[in-house]
Amino acid sequence: MLLTITGVLKGDELALVRSWLAAGRFVDGRLSAGVAARRVKNNQELEDGAADLERLNRVVMGNLVRHPTYRAGALPLHAASPLYARYGPGMAYGDHLDDPIMGADGVKYRSDIAVTIFLSAPQEYDGGELVIHTPSGDQAVKSPAGDAVLYPAGSIHHVAPVTRGERLVAVTWVQSLVRDAERRELLYGLNAAREKLLQSAPEATETAQVNAAYLNLIRMWSDL
Repeated sequence: MLLTITGVLKGDELALVRSWLAAGRFVDGRLSAGVAARRVKNNQELEDGAADLERLNRVVMGNLVRHPTYRAGALPLHAASPLYARYGPGMAYGDHLDDPIMGADGVKYRSDIAVTIFLSAPQEYDGGELVIHTPSGDQAVKSPAGDAVLYPAGSIHHVAPVTRGERLVAVTWVQSLVRDAERRELLYGLNAAREKLLQSAPEATETAQVNAAYLNLIRMWSDL
């Protein structure tokens, strides 16, 4: 499931995030890549320990984890601190898979879902589409600044070469309560119907049935 999350960052928050990143020091993105990814990765990432990194993460991740579309689509258990990546002209990230297990300092988590939060407006750069290979064909994503896209981390994907301007994104990974991507997609659709019924017909028998089905499927499929 590819899921668009609109308005993760808006107005002043987006401007603040961009101002902090503009003042930060970026380093070669290959420093954080595994052996296979290093061969195809050509970008820059905000260095660890950057002065505003903690405040940056609070704004970006705080807004993301509160977003109802994210919560319904990801069913998150653990989420990583994001990487902040910058692509200038000539930079790209070839086809790759994200590492299945991530984390440091003894805290490990499974990367079920990847989330890219777009920090540059589409008109600010040419190229730079996030291209995700799916069973129904390649899906190219280039969303408005402040929006995000959620997709299975096990999908092969790439970032097309940037030919003009600057592409700025935050990327994070999530371990979901529900490991299986197809089950998460079913739950997302069922929850959308459930929420509409809870609003329009809260006392109806059908509403109670759909609510119970959703909750018990979460109980059945949760990986805890």
